[in-house]
This record gives sequence, structure tokens and C-alpha cells, in this order.
Amino acid sequence: MPQQDPVDSSAASPRPPRLPFFYGWVVVAIAFVTMGIGVNTRTAFSLLFPPILAEFGWPRGATAGGFSIGFLASASYSPFIGVAMDRFGPRRVIPFGALVVAGGLVLTTLAREPWQMYLTLGMLVTGGTVMFSYIGHSMFVPLWFSRRRGLAVGLAFSGVGIGAIVMFPLIQRVIAASGWRTACLVEAALLVAVVLPLNFLFQRKRPEDLGLLPDGASASAGQAQRAALHAAVVDRTWAETEWTLPRAMAKARFWWLGLAYFCGLFAWYAVQVHQTKYLVEIGMAPDAAAFALGLVGLTGVVGQVGLGHLSDRIGREWVWSLAVAGFALCYGLLLLMRTHPAPVLMYAMVASQGLLGYGLASVYGIIPADLFQGPRYGTVFGVVSLMASLGAGAGPWVAGAIQDRFGSYAPAFWLALALCGVSVLAMWLAGPRKVRRVSGHAGP
Repeated sequence: MPQQDPVDSSAASPRPPRLPFFYGWVVVAIAFVTMGIGVNTRTAFSLLFPPILAEFGWPRGATAGGFSIGFLASASYSPFIGVAMDRFGPRRVIPFGALVVAGGLVLTTLAREPWQMYLTLGMLVTGGTVMFSYIGHSMFVPLWFSRRRGLAVGLAFSGVGIGAIVMFPLIQRVIAASGWRTACLVEAALLVAVVLPLNFLFQRKRPEDLGLLPDGASASAGQAQRAALHAAVVDRTWAETEWTLPRAMAKARFWWLGLAYFCGLFAWYAVQVHQTKYLVEIGMAPDAAAFALGLVGLTGVVGQVGLGHLSDRIGREWVWSLAVAGFALCYGLLLLMRTHPAPVLMYAMVASQGLLGYGLASVYGIIPADLFQGPRYGTVFGVVSLMASLGAGAGPWVAGAIQDRFGSYAPAFWLALALCGVSVLAMWLAGPRKVRRVSGHAGP
């Protein structure tokens, strides 16, 4: 039976506000800090990768497989995280995730065999970050906003970039001075000291629980806001459907979205894990390669905020296409750098990832919310994220295995380029614009 979206449904009988009307931006600020530390704990695998290889002498594909197994684990966790977020909210789920990941980092220091690294750095660390990464935050941050959804999510996710430029040089110095095991302990301490208490004390799931409405509107403004949301709907039958997981999976749009996410994240994480090693191999200094990885995150701040805001004006498909084109350009520049390893090409590669590619994050959680928002949105999004995580996990493993087989990353980079094209096509076939207009197109 048709039912109103959860963004609107409880507005008819709001409880008196217990927190300020701008609390949605507090939610964004907490997410900013959490992701700055938490997501970069996972991304730092790229810095740990060379010293682990040097110490143990394992094949690259087998070693990178720890990261891939972690993403496969996160893929299997995602549907359950969606259910847990719907039931318990971020105040419990995110601190629990911080404990799991911190414990995994501590146990990683004891690993001596590949299977032990897969369990600790893979399943517990890389897999556990799903609770407070792009996936976890996408399950509740978009619910605090409607008209400014893209901007808010872009700001929240830009914490990854600020955290990267601060954390990666620090972690690289710790590795150089005290080894990769000490770096793992430093990351664990940050999670327990900052991420856990901040979210347990202050994070909230949705504005209706506080007698508020999305975008900081008061209860008295509810009728006008509901009218604006109603005017933005293009396909009223679709928007009024109470989406359950079986209903969503019965639609081709769900699978096109999953394919777009699988291919897009394959391209993203294949380069993220292997770029540091690749840059060193073609003649870049290790410090310069580590700086490049951090600079990608910093420029990603501009990409996430700018493209997130732009998606509120021109639509999600266009921003997804621009972001994926950024990764395609990145791979093209990496291939060119094999014969022309010039610093200017490295910085152009960094800009293509950060200014464009990282824009994927700003619409990652928004597009499913535009299509399938409802009482069971977390569960539906969890399964979409499963497909995305499969792509993110396959990318590093396939790229490493191809390098082991052919002695070159070039075939892997060409494969990623092709998948970028598939991702763009699939997103336009999913067509979020055919369900809801963005605020820049809404209204008369």
C-alpha cells in the first residue's frame, strides 16, 4: 500500500525539539571527523603495503588480497549494517565499528601468515570500516536533508580528504621511524579516543526523532516543505511505493544501479591500493608517492563538496558521469607516465582523482535515497552497497593478480578504463532523474 517517504511521514505529529534546528549540520560535522579518521584507516593500507611486502616477501596479488577480502567482508556485512542502522542508529553502530576496527589493527601487529593478515587487516579492519565509511554514513546523513542533500553529504564526506592530508604523512613518518606495526597502533588509538566517544555522545539518525524536519526546517514550516518535496516528484507511482528489498530487486533500475556502483568502485579502489607502488616503480620517490596519495584526498575535498552541490543543481547522473570520467583520465595519465614519468603528469593524475573522481562519494548515498527512500531504505541500500563493495574488493585483487601474471599494471588499467564506460552507461539507465528532480530543477 502506498506510503509517504520517511522524510515526511512523521512530520504530521512532531515532538517538541530537544536539540537546535541546525542539528543536521552537527550530524554533518561529526560525520566529517569520523570519516576523516575512519575511512583513512582503511585507505592507509596503500602505505602499509610496501613494508609488508618487503618484510614477508609475499606475492603482490596475495598481499593485496587482504584488502580485497576486506571489501568482500564489508559486502557481506552491508545488508546487516543496514538493518542494524534502521534498528539501533549510528550512536550504537558507529562506536561498535570503531571497537572492531581498532581491535583488528592491534591484532594485525601479531600477523605472520597471509591468512592471519586476511582475518585482521582484511575482515576486521577493511571490512569493519563499513560501519562508519561512505556506506554507513549514507544510511542516515541524507535523511537530514532534502533540498541541500548533495551539498550536505559532500561536506560530510570531504572529511576523508582533510584526514588524508593530515594522517598519511603522519603514518608514513611513523612507518619510517618505528615500523608499520606501530602505525597500526596509532590508528587504533585515534579510533578509540576520537571516533567512539564523539558518535556515542552526539550522533543522531533522523530529524523526525527530534521533532525537526530535513534541512533544519521547523515543524511550522512542515506543510510548505512537504509541498516542495511533492513538486519535485516526477514518477509519483514509483515515489509513493513502499520499497522493500524484494520489490526493489524486481526492478531493472535496481540492477543498473548496482552495475554502475560495481564498475565505478572497481576503478576507484584498484588505483587507490596500487598507485603508491606503481609510482615508486616508475621512478617516483616513496615520500612523493605517499604525498600524492594524501593530495588526492585533499583535492577530493573540493571534488566532493563542489560536485555534491552541483548534483543538487544539474542532477545525479551528470555528476556521476563527471566523477567516473575523472578516474578514466587518471588511468590514462598513469599509462602515459610509464614512458613519461614527469611530476606534472603525476599532479594532473592527482587532480583527476580528487577534483572529479572523489565526487562519486558525494552522490553514492544520495542516488539510492532518491530512488528507494522509505521505511526500509537502510536494508535496500545495504544490498546496493554489497554490489559496490564487490567491485571495490575485486579491483585491488584483479589489478594485483594481473601485475603478477604479466609483470605490468597496464592491462589492469585498460580494464578499469573500460569499466568506467560501463559505469556511466548503467547510471543513465538507472535514471534517478526519472523519479525525482533535484532542487535546481524542482518547482514551476
